[in-house]
Amino acid sequence: MSSFSLYLFGFVILIAGLAYGAFLLGIAPSWIAVGAFTLFGLGIVTGVGKTRTRDESPAGD
Repeated sequence: MSSFSLYLFGFVILIAGLAYGAFLLGIAPSWIAVGAFTLFGLGIVTGVGKTRTRDESPAGD
């Protein structure tokens, strides 16, 4: 598994836990979905940023 896949898998587990907690608190399912989609998008953006390999700059002559 790649680092990005592991990062995203962990983020999905976090989102599921938060969504379940929100459900138990009685928050409307539409707001739970909005929060889950927002967190999923944030997870993708941060996952790409943390797991992206940097391009090596050419050595100066």
